[in-house]
Amino acid sequence: MTTVADAVTSTVDLSPEEAQAYSRLRAICRDLGSTLVAFSAGVDSTLLLKVCVDELGERAVAATAVSESYPSHELQQAKRLARDIGVRLILVETHELADENYASNPTNRCFYCKQELFTTIFPVATEEGLATVVYGANLDDTGDYRPGMQAAKAMGARAPLLEAGLGKPEIRAISRHLGLETWDKPAFACLSSRIPYGERVTPEKLAQIDQAEMALYEAGFRQVRVRHHGDLARIEVPPSDLSRFFSDGINVLVTSRLKAIGFRHVTLDLQGYRSGSLNEGLSAAIASAGTPAMSARRVLPVVNVS
Repeated sequence: MTTVADAVTSTVDLSPEEAQAYSRLRAICRDLGSTLVAFSAGVDSTLLLKVCVDELGERAVAATAVSESYPSHELQQAKRLARDIGVRLILVETHELADENYASNPTNRCFYCKQELFTTIFPVATEEGLATVVYGANLDDTGDYRPGMQAAKAMGARAPLLEAGLGKPEIRAISRHLGLETWDKPAFACLSSRIPYGERVTPEKLAQIDQAEMALYEAGFRQVRVRHHGDLARIEVPPSDLSRFFSDGINVLVTSRLKAIGFRHVTLDLQGYRSGSLNEGLSAAIASAGTPAMSARRVLPVVNVS
């Protein structure tokens, strides 16, 4: 990957359609007047932050939520990216685990996560004299089960990438054009997404997952998920990386590391990584149960998707 400092050598031309999308995004960000950007260091929020800073200068500020569910390596990257982009970064603590609605891990857990996030950062925006709060939802997010987007909308957060009609391909292309190192960064989600619905989210489980995934990153994998099934860890990596586990003793090393942090069994998912694997079958199961897919103010029941 490249860095912001390498922008001159890494920029590539945009297609006419991508250039139009970029122009729309710039106009939307410019019209915000001033804004607080919910910044996770992912490909989406990094592009959003960069464009807001380019258009608004010091009237754009970044806010990163710090909690047990946020991977430690992502926090370090968020600090570095903010410094490279040249924006002030505010770290705010969120306490979603203190909310039983979240900790019980219902199917709409993400609603309560986003509710906690925006309940925390909207007052920060007010204190800073910033007119808006924005976050990195995009067009592709409308195709999966995303209760967190409902919470964001209910609280008044805006999604300029979505408003501009940008999906992930355009976001990556524009990011590369701007020389952002995140242009080819794999997707990631909060650590709680590794725990099956209905199984309680605890600080101990999240710490295990964080350490386990760090072991895989240190072994050279770029896109990983360690799904937490009690004393069993189910590892997901892209199908193209599956064979790497059985070379250079990586399987032995990873197994040893994961057992050292508390897992008794370490398994490799032969289907490979896929985003939202714990959501597989969820929408159909919710529909067959006659339960609304999203509920703004109540905990959805856990649905048996087996």
